[in-house]
Amino acid sequence: MNTRLLGCAVVLGLASVGSLVRAQGNADAAQLKNSVAATPESIAAGQQLYQRNCASCHGRNGQGGPGNDLIPAAPSLLGDAWTHGSSDGEIFTNIRNGVGPDFNMVPFKDKLKDDDIWNLVNYIRSIKK
Repeated sequence: MNTRLLGCAVVLGLASVGSLVRAQGNADAAQLKNSVAATPESIAAGQQLYQRNCASCHGRNGQGGPGNDLIPAAPSLLGDAWTHGSSDGEIFTNIRNGVGPDFNMVPFKDKLKDDDIWNLVNYIRSIKK
């Protein structure tokens, strides 16, 4: 087999494995249950928090952002499945703890209380519908 072709096959294989691992999200975080009911008040509070803290990267309506030379494009929040997990607990954990340096999402645990983060989760869920 051509060495160059073999190298491409290995790279593609590793990329596929990496995608599968990341697509699985965080099993421990997936077990977290949302402690804030998705009431109209919670969703409204989440919307205000979203506009102040998230819209600059993820877009005003959650459609995703363009990124630039310094930061990667922020993903859309309107889809059903996300690379880092799409359960309430995984979304909460991603907001609270951030998403690694390669994705440039900073943690909000020092800026937002847990109930505020759950309100954000409820709002994000509402815009997906």
